Amino acid sequence: MEEKSHLRNYIRQQKGLYTQEQLASMSEAVVGSIIRDGQWRLATTMLLYYPLPDELDVRPLIKTAHQACHRVLLPVVVGEDLELRVYQGEESLRVGAYNIMEPVGPLFSAEEYWQIQIAIVPGMAFDSSGHRLGRGKGYYDRLLPQLTEAYKIGVCYPFQFLAEVPFDLYDVFMNDVICS
Repeated sequence: MEEKSHLRNYIRQQKGLYTQEQLASMSEAVVGSIIRDGQWRLATTMLLYYPLPDELDVRPLIKTAHQACHRVLLPVVVGEDLELRVYQGEESLRVGAYNIMEPVGPLFSAEEYWQIQIAIVPGMAFDSSGHRLGRGKGYYDRLLPQLTEAYKIGVCYPFQFLAEVPFDLYDVFMNDVICS
């Protein structure tokens, strides 16, 4: 546990070494790679996330998918868990837990999670084996095992892609990690 905490602090320090413009440029590169990815092009129901200020910015993906009339789902923090709601445009967002913008659209039932074809997942760090280090609250650790049919893509800045990330038996591996 201490190793994970140390790694999270290291990543936060690394983020501080870059300007907002540099981080935005890295986000654009990752978004471009995802849009060119075959998994993305085939998906019509997708889980994305509305980024925190220090996370890779996937808002262009949300906009692109929504404009293409795909079903875009965003997580909402409810107690210790994430529930998924349908994104219905920027006007349907409100400030939620941790000051994250969350949709107020219809609830996407857990019984329908099998319909999610792709999940774009944030993290503090990833490695080439698909291991993911989260923020330590376990929200995605509890959600990801339910997404049995989704192709899971971890997204991060290049400096968050490490040789090795500590993992536990309950961790869900990413099918792919895109960092540039």
